[in-house]
Amino acid sequence: MLDPAAFVTTPAPGRTCGTCTLCCKVYEVPAVPKPMGRWCQHCLPGRGCGIHETRPDHCRAFHCFWMTTDFLGPEWKPERSKFVLTVDPVTRFLLAQVDPGAPGAWKQPPFYRQFKDWAARGASEGRHVVVFVNRSATLVLPDRDVPVGTIEDGERLVVKPLPTGGFDVHKAAT
Repeated sequence: MLDPAAFVTTPAPGRTCGTCTLCCKVYEVPAVPKPMGRWCQHCLPGRGCGIHETRPDHCRAFHCFWMTTDFLGPEWKPERSKFVLTVDPVTRFLLAQVDPGAPGAWKQPPFYRQFKDWAARGASEGRHVVVFVNRSATLVLPDRDVPVGTIEDGERLVVKPLPTGGFDVHKAAT
C-alpha cells in the first residue's frame, strides 16, 4: 500500500474539495477501517468528513490529481467524472480509481480519449495509465486496453517495452 504522504499534498490555487467526497468511497482506509469501494462511515456524501478535525493521517495527507493541478477542467473533478486521479510517486503511473457504482465512467468522453493520449505520450518514458475498479486493474495503452486482473497488497504492476513494439505486462511482488 502506498503512503499518501508521498503524493503531492498541496492544492493548486483555487482548488477545493467543496462537495466532492469520492475519495471517501473508492479507497481503502485501514485506520478507520474502511474497505475499498464503500462509503466511509464518517463521510457525509456531498458535505465532507464527519470527523474532519480528527480524521486519520492517511486522509489528511491525501489530495487527488484534480486538486493539485490547475489544467484539468471541472468535468475532471471526481464527483463529476466518477473517478479519482493520482500519480504514483514511485512508478509515476497515472492511476484512476473508479467509483464501482459507475465502472464505465472512465470510458466516457472526454476522459477515454485523454487517457489514450496520456498513454501514447507516456509510454516511451514508462509512465503508464492504469484504471482501477476496486482492485481490478486495466492498463490503458495507446492501441488497446489490457485487463490485468486484481492487484493485491504486496503486488505491483510491471510494464516493460518489448523489442517488437509491444509491452510485457505482469504483476510482481513488491
